[in-house]
Amino acid sequence: MKIFPNTKEDILRYVKENEIYFIEIWFTDILGYLKSFAITSHELEKAFEEGLGFDGSSIRGFTRIDESDMMAIPEPETFAVLPWRPKERKVARVFATIVEPNGKPYEGDPRNVLRKALEKAKGMGFDFYVGPELEYFYIKAPSPEPELLDWGGYFDLIPRDEAIDIRHQTVVMLENLGIEVESSHHEGAPSQHEIDFRYSDALSMADTVMTARLAIKEVAYMNNIYATFMPKPFSGYNGSGMHVHMSLFQNGRNAFFDPNDKYHLSPIAKHFIAGLMRHAKEITLITNQWVNSYKRLVPGYEAPVYISWALRNRSDLIRVPMYKVGKEEATRVEYRAPDPACNPYLAFAVILGAGLEGIEKEYPLPEPIEENVYFMSEEERKARGIENLPGSLIEAIEITEKSELVRKILGEHVFKNFIDNKKIEWDNYRKQVTSYELKTYLPIL
Repeated sequence: MKIFPNTKEDILRYVKENEIYFIEIWFTDILGYLKSFAITSHELEKAFEEGLGFDGSSIRGFTRIDESDMMAIPEPETFAVLPWRPKERKVARVFATIVEPNGKPYEGDPRNVLRKALEKAKGMGFDFYVGPELEYFYIKAPSPEPELLDWGGYFDLIPRDEAIDIRHQTVVMLENLGIEVESSHHEGAPSQHEIDFRYSDALSMADTVMTARLAIKEVAYMNNIYATFMPKPFSGYNGSGMHVHMSLFQNGRNAFFDPNDKYHLSPIAKHFIAGLMRHAKEITLITNQWVNSYKRLVPGYEAPVYISWALRNRSDLIRVPMYKVGKEEATRVEYRAPDPACNPYLAFAVILGAGLEGIEKEYPLPEPIEENVYFMSEEERKARGIENLPGSLIEAIEITEKSELVRKILGEHVFKNFIDNKKIEWDNYRKQVTSYELKTYLPIL
């Protein structure tokens, strides 16, 4: 769904003809926070040719102060006009790749981490396509006591529900940005909503996730409410996930499809799933990176807890959707652990890397688990070899810190800085005395 020019020459012409005044240069830090600085349209041609310098030491996880000079290289194919900005003196955005002053891709740039993972897949003959489902909550204000906006449930159509109109406004906004939306609907918890994107290559989709998170918040602000991607803002309801549907393509064909297999899965697909299962614990810190992420990954709230796969069962970590049985274009793998607050560049990179490791080493795939894993006893799960995802941020940190696979995928710089940052987050969290502790222990201890 290309509605904007995607070459330097066409963009410069478009900017002039459409009176675009500012160009925002976007990139992310290692935690997935969107960063931006603006230039005027007069500087755009020079930016394309030479890049734009900035102080990398001020960006979380980037570099030390004595190595601070960085260059942002605008990527023409990511150009889009921001529809929520004023119609006069219009504003466009373009994502940038971060390089060192000598032109070498900067190893601390999450976009470069994903690009490196995709290059490895390309070297094995594969293109990696993903289609995430982005869940989030609308609340009336981001206060210490957040208030729900609606009381709908899964797929509910609620008469005169303002959240439906806001969600529809958001879809229109996304399409005005050139983002293809496959569907949108109310999710299972009150005030929880979901927008699904049509599958695309993983790098473009990571850009889409970053753009969509901002666009969803912007539309909420316009309606005097707040949108949050916090994985578990309410203790009594389901948390928000970002289920990632994925396929590998080889020579234009879906490499996951085999018409003669009883599951319609090729050996490549089975090894890929086995790789995800083998390394699921190691990559969870990246796909679920916050203290709050682990409040979602608990039994009873439709989020995965146990490492298993199935064809239909939604209690499993990995699912092979069966909407169009035996159709090549519909054959895909759904990884259900990630949440919408992750850094999508790093998350897609480790998911891909784990799957490719399974293909390279031909990991065997166990039989699917079609029973509800939540209802099994601990002994039964143990007997069937079903393990758990990490149950807390510190457990995930300790597992990932030992992972040579994640270290290799992220690179030493991002790996070390990410781990260090998460340790700081855990230390800050464990020093807090919560209202739960005060209510539970203060009256009796």
